[in-house]
Amino acid sequence: MADLDIVIVNWNSGIQLKKCLESIATTRQDNYRLDRVVVVDNASADGSTEKLGNLGIRLVVIRNETNRGFAAACNQGARGSAADYLLFLNPDTRVLEDSLEKPIAFMEHPSNSKVGIVGIQLVGDDGEIHRSCTRFPEPRHFLSQMLGLVRLFPRHFPSHFMATWDHRESRKVNHVIGAFYLIRRKVFKKLKGFDERFFVYLEDLDLSNRAFVAGWQAFYLADARAYHKGGGTSEQVKAVRLFYALRSRILYGYKHFRCWPATGLMLGTLFLEPLARIGLGISIRSPGTIKETAKAWYYLWRNRSELMGQGRSL
Repeated sequence: MADLDIVIVNWNSGIQLKKCLESIATTRQDNYRLDRVVVVDNASADGSTEKLGNLGIRLVVIRNETNRGFAAACNQGARGSAADYLLFLNPDTRVLEDSLEKPIAFMEHPSNSKVGIVGIQLVGDDGEIHRSCTRFPEPRHFLSQMLGLVRLFPRHFPSHFMATWDHRESRKVNHVIGAFYLIRRKVFKKLKGFDERFFVYLEDLDLSNRAFVAGWQAFYLADARAYHKGGGTSEQVKAVRLFYALRSRILYGYKHFRCWPATGLMLGTLFLEPLARIGLGISIRSPGTIKETAKAWYYLWRNRSELMGQGRSL
């Protein structure tokens, strides 16, 4: 019988964390053993890891004194695992009775031995299916995103997100988002886990890309479901969230694109995108959008030397 460890990175997720853990305790375990659930708390200030109580699962809570970032905390939670599978699960998710059993049974089948990563169907509050799979992005995807062309002319400038596919059938994909990210531990170990230079955002896409290059497939399983709120605790700090999204995009470009496209992506992010975003804020009369954009680019410019150094090292 296969073993599973679940890793949850928590940052001020409030009651969502406890609800997530409670849902794990109610899942079926007919074809696998849930060894442990590791919660890595990145210096939360809301008491979300306090008074979790006896949930009927083997729970390990690691409390960091500072926010180490999502990638580093995931690696921290996975360290020492001896399980066959690792599931990286967001605290704003709630699994259903068969959310774990079905994807593990799928991966255990001999015909799926080259599938290294599996995601399942994620639904929101209204039951709407989230578009949770992506292609591996190319420079043109990021360029159209930074200029707002994805929003203005989606038919001519499609995103790397598979937004036009309804996610109602199972299929091979390039990437499943990290809200529910089931991976063989041997794959995770061989690839040395998440790249901790990505503080948050695109670390999961980077890992999927490296797994693909190493000969492993990612698969989206539509007949297993879980609830996902979306947005998560990053909604609390929109300007900081935008900064880290832009930072990770630049790092991803230097790691996976050639030098000139990666440098063009960085320059476009620094000079073109803020103008496009501020222009959008003015057109829709949104002072909040303008303020968040200004803050994010202030953080980005303040960290540009460190960012360029990291980019050159990738």
